[in-house]
Amino acid sequence: MRPVAALSALRDRTFGSLRRHRNYRLYFAGNGISFIGTWMQQIAAYWLVLELTRSPVAVGALALVQTLPITALALVGGTIADRINLRRLVIACESVLAVVAALLAFLALTGLVEVWQIYVLGLVQGVAIALDAPARHTLVFQIVGRDDLPNAVALSSALGTSARIVGPALGGLVVAAAGAGVAFAVNAVSYVVVILALLAMRLPRAAPFATVQPGVLVGVTEAIAFIWSSRRVAITFLSVLFVSTFSFNFDVLLPLVARLTLDQGAATFGLIASVFGMGALCGALILATIGRARLLLVLVGAGGFGAFQLLLAPQDTLPAVCAVLFVIGIFYVIWGSSALATLQLAAPSHMRGRAASLYFFAFMGGAPLGGLLAGSLTAHGGTRLAFAVGGTIAVTVALVGAVAVFMGRRSTTPIATPNRPLDRPAERSAT
Repeated sequence: MRPVAALSALRDRTFGSLRRHRNYRLYFAGNGISFIGTWMQQIAAYWLVLELTRSPVAVGALALVQTLPITALALVGGTIADRINLRRLVIACESVLAVVAALLAFLALTGLVEVWQIYVLGLVQGVAIALDAPARHTLVFQIVGRDDLPNAVALSSALGTSARIVGPALGGLVVAAAGAGVAFAVNAVSYVVVILALLAMRLPRAAPFATVQPGVLVGVTEAIAFIWSSRRVAITFLSVLFVSTFSFNFDVLLPLVARLTLDQGAATFGLIASVFGMGALCGALILATIGRARLLLVLVGAGGFGAFQLLLAPQDTLPAVCAVLFVIGIFYVIWGSSALATLQLAAPSHMRGRAASLYFFAFMGGAPLGGLLAGSLTAHGGTRLAFAVGGTIAVTVALVGAVAVFMGRRSTTPIATPNRPLDRPAERSAT
């Protein structure tokens, strides 16, 4: 009975948020379907641009136009999320994304699609995501509460990475068999599912907003000030910003690995992206079981993420690429999900939306530069050079962050004297 009891306890701990919160179950189910459709669309869009242009830089340019609005508007989105009804904001954004997917489907299926059209719709998609993502992350906090937030964030990561497994695989097969237009159409339908799930939630009539809300500009200023409110928050934010900008450009690099490094087609692209997702799923389940947010996990995740990219750089066979990508996926989630939970838990209640937007800004805001850099490095030295540069930067960020934590601990440790025993500051357990 002991092994059975242990497995039952592990299950309750790993999936605690799903078991305890009906609204989170609805959120989880609706977004699970939508995330699969989103990955199908991403796979189709990047592949379609590559087919139309045969240019790695053009693929990076698509990443630029999709993420440029996030750089400009993510912090604004967080401020808005702290001011208005979260569910209404998310439904509005998801509706815009559904229209974008439907237009892409129409253009691709009718043969009218051109690269500039994909770029324009990608720009609209980026604006919607910049407003949607902080609101969705804050809605999760509202649904599950502070105690269950690390578990819910990890489960949401598991959901997203499961979609990363299924979505690219389906997307690669659909694109190969029926074309990109069908993948876009499936994504348009998937948004209807998540909107219905949001409407089915039983939420309080009024979200617990502060009595007096700051203006948008003041709200953004407060969010920036929050970055420097503590060493822990600053290290977390900066690690996400630098690693995501220079080391996490897999949406750009994986199709290039399939086409240029492995000399294969869309099906192989879907396979390697799914293997990466399988590793990320394992990492998410590990974090859900741990159920805690720690800066140590952020730095370990960033260091492992970079070290295995250095190992990936010289690989040119499919089995080796898949094996290393699986491990990279584990460290990716340990780094990213721990950072999101750390920032949200560190923020006061009236800044939950802005804390989520800080993470999202750090994670996606540098992608315009990162996508172009990844495409340019691949054009000059292949994916080997791109992964080598990205891995080196991630390892460096982890090491610098660890040194900063160590120096912070030393600076807060008082000197022992005969008349003054050595105290243990409470901050020492924060990381």
